[in-house]
Amino acid sequence: MESRENRRIYWLRVQRVTAALMCVWFVAGLGIHFFARELSFRFFGWPFSFWMAAQGSLLIFLLIVVFYVWIMERLDREHGFDQDPH
Repeated sequence: MESRENRRIYWLRVQRVTAALMCVWFVAGLGIHFFARELSFRFFGWPFSFWMAAQGSLLIFLLIVVFYVWIMERLDREHGFDQDPH
């Protein structure tokens, strides 16, 4: 029974992490570009909308992947799923 409860808690946490990162992905991928005209301030000498379209979104996507790997490894260790089954 404890194993089933452990898997349920693990799966709920995985779903929360995934949902949160999908929201970040949506905002970085669509939200910022959709409202680009309103983001008319300078960032490192370039208009912010141009910078986000050219490089900012790529960096955010990379950070999402790095964070996902880090948090999933941590969750796997906490719930005992990091061992090789063979």
